[in-house]
This record gives sequence, structure tokens and C-alpha cells, in this order.
Amino acid sequence: MKSKLIIKMSEIAKDEFIRDFSRAIIAGNAAVFAGAGLSRSSGFVDWRGLLREIADDLGLDVDKENDLVGIAQFHLNERRTRSRLNEKLIEEFTKDLIPNENHKILARLPLVSFWTTNYDTLIEDSIREAGRVPDVKITQANLAQTRLRRDVVVYKMHGDISMPHEAVLTKDDYEKYESTHRLFVESLQGYLVSTTFLFIGFSFSDPNIDYILSRIRVLIGQNQRTHYCIMRRPKLLKKKGGLADYEYECRRLELKVNDLKRFGIHTILIDEYGEITDLLYGLSKEAHKRNVFVSGSARAYGLFGERRLNEFARNLGRELISHEYNLISGFGRGVGEKVVLGALEGVFQARKGEDSNRVIIRPFPRSKSSQESQDIVNKRHREDLISQSGAVIFLCGNRDFKGSIINSNGVIEEFEIAKSLGRYPIPLGCTGYAAEQIWDEVAREIDNLFPMKGIKRNLKKLGNRYKSDQELIEAVFEILERVSSC
Repeated sequence: MKSKLIIKMSEIAKDEFIRDFSRAIIAGNAAVFAGAGLSRSSGFVDWRGLLREIADDLGLDVDKENDLVGIAQFHLNERRTRSRLNEKLIEEFTKDLIPNENHKILARLPLVSFWTTNYDTLIEDSIREAGRVPDVKITQANLAQTRLRRDVVVYKMHGDISMPHEAVLTKDDYEKYESTHRLFVESLQGYLVSTTFLFIGFSFSDPNIDYILSRIRVLIGQNQRTHYCIMRRPKLLKKKGGLADYEYECRRLELKVNDLKRFGIHTILIDEYGEITDLLYGLSKEAHKRNVFVSGSARAYGLFGERRLNEFARNLGRELISHEYNLISGFGRGVGEKVVLGALEGVFQARKGEDSNRVIIRPFPRSKSSQESQDIVNKRHREDLISQSGAVIFLCGNRDFKGSIINSNGVIEEFEIAKSLGRYPIPLGCTGYAAEQIWDEVAREIDNLFPMKGIKRNLKKLGNRYKSDQELIEAVFEILERVSSC
């Protein structure tokens, strides 16, 4: 227990990491470096798993070896060909696996780049699933090309499963890396100097990364940028020598954590790998707190009235931009286009340097597969949009069903998703229909949904259609300011 307490003194607090790294994300100065650990829960092997059979062929126990790159080199020395290594890569990394939750959360963050030593395609797959465009760099020639309308760059330092014969795997590959991949080395050095990194699923046993970090430390000394990594604390196992092994692992981790500080890398320690998902959820919530998703649809307008709702939605969009929020919209019928129009007007009137990235418009896609229902596609789309938001505003929310006007199931589903993701629901019950239904539920659960004070008074206003549009707008933004500063 003593060792664990010593380590705790060396780590950075989770709240501090979420606060500071989210600021780098919002400022457009954040990147992720992913190692094999990120893909393990999806079913891919780590380096030990990859080389287990190779080690067996050599008469070695992979669990007793620390120099895993050496095992690959020993095999090459024995066989004089890397065909077996290439076959093993293809066998392990062409499995039909899908991104895990950590991939999905990271893919939705507005990061400037991903760097990875992984051969699999899960990072770029998750980015595409999030509706974003990755620009994947596998070879040095790729670095000279820029994909049109890209959202994020993915640098695959050690190659890709599509080119197993060129994957960086043996000691020969590592020793030649600076000459064969010089542009990758120089690019990563530039990013590490100017961008804040989160290292995830990475053990820092890669000699290329050690070399690059050391070069930066020598060049700029103590003026290095702050970076972060996530590591797991050792576990005390109930077996012979368990306590001694535990204390030894604790001491080694403590030394590692302190050594990484030489390179400006601060460590967040966890007890279980499952905590990484919670940590990333917290990071996502903080990084997206200035993003607002507007949910609503209208085939009928009730007592609030069509003209008033149209004007209110347009003013709401414009005010979101002027109050330094960003709009996310699924372009709901009768509401979405008015909010988007107002937001675009706000962007046009904003100070120089603002652009249309302040407005994210993602209309609902149509299912491309007969095996996947439209409801499933819609739910996934809603989850993607709301996960990129800090709060959700609900307006009206109705649809035509066999000639009758009913509350919109989609708007109600967006409310349930917002609750499940810990996003703040702001319903304008005065606009009626689903928004009124949601307003009733929020009023009953307000203490659970909003941990901060000062919400009840403003929520009450949002349920009163006799309040002026200006009073309603002010109430909305008082709530937004409270939740975004929480």
C-alpha cells in the first residue's frame, strides 16, 4: 500500500487532465497517440499476442521476454525471410472487427491528428462512422498529398495491414527508421513541439518514440509542451510472492512516471482499463460543452403559432453564435432549417475569423442495407450528434401519423439519449408537443439532471408561452451559461 501512495503523489489528477486537455482540444491544438492497447478490447492482439507463435518456433517464452522487437529479428535471422511475419500480420489484423467505445469517443473529438503504431484500421474506421473524413498517411509519399475536405489526419508510423511487407516490425526496421521514414520523424517532432498529445494504449517501449522525445528535450530543454498518458496501476495478486511482486511493479511504475516527466509527459493512473472509457466520456463532455444540439420538428404549431415559432427558432440560432456557442443540427422538419438559417446569419455577422465550422449540419442518412432498419440508423446518428454536444434544446416536436398529429418519437428518443450521455436537456415546453412532454419530465427530475443551482426559475419560464421571446431566449442562455461553467 505504501508504494501505491507514493505513485499517487506523482500522478496528475483526472479532473485536472480533463480540464487542461479539453482546453487544448477546443483551441485546436490536441492530438492522440494510440498504441496497441487501444485496439485490444476490439479483439486485436498486442505485441506479445502477435509474436507468441513466432517465439514458440524459436524455443522462447514470449511472456519471459521484454525485447519483443528482438524476437521478430531473431526469427528473420533464422529464416532469412519475413514471409512468416507478414502472414502473421495478415492473420491477426484482417479480422472483421469493429471499433470499440474508446475509438468512437476519440473519433468524435475535434482533434488535429491521430498518430499510431497500430497496423489495424480501427481508428480511421471509427472516424468515418462518426461522419468525418480521415486523411490517412501510411507512406512518406502520402505526406505530400492532402485529401480534399479532410477533418483529421491519421499518421500510421509503422505501416498498415494493407502493406504487411513494409510494416515496421524487426530490429532492422527500427534501426533504419530514421532514414526510411525521415518525414514521419520530422512531422512527429513538429507536432510534439506545437500540439498537446494524449498517449493511450501505449507502453513507451518503442525505440523510435524514445529517440524523437529525446531529440525534442535536447533541442528545447524545459520549454517542452505538456503531454499526457494513461497507465494502469499494478494489481496485488493472491499468490506466492504476490506482495513482493506488487511492490516491485509499483516501484518500477513510479520510476517510469517520473522519467516521463523529462519529456513533459504527465501520467493519469487508473486501477482498471474500463476507467479509460469514463475518462474519455468526461473529456468529451468538457470539450463539447460549447456545442448545442437543437432537437425539434413541426408539422403543426399549436398555441405557440407558426410565425412565432419560425421567428423564435431563427433568433435562437443567431443568438447561439453571438453567445459564443456552436450549433449542431439534424435539420428537423419545420424547425431545423430556421435555426440553421439564424446561426449562419450569426456567423456572417460575427467577428473576423469566424467560419461555418461553427455550424454543423448533419441531416439524417438513409439506411443502405436491407438488414439494418432505418430506426437503427437514426438512433446511431442521434447518438453521434448528441455525443458532440454539451446541451440539447428541444422545440415543439410533432409529426404526422396517418393523418393525425402526434408527439415525435425521434425527439423523445433524443431526450433519452441526452440523459444517458449526461448532456443537459433544455426543453421549451411552451412550444408544446414533445417539448412540453420533456419539460414535464425535466421539471420532475431537475435535481438529478442539473446538479447546479439557478435552473428551476428559468425552466419555469420555458414552460410559459405568455413570456416574450426575449424572456425565453434569456432564460435559455442563463441555463446554458450555468451548465457550461459547471
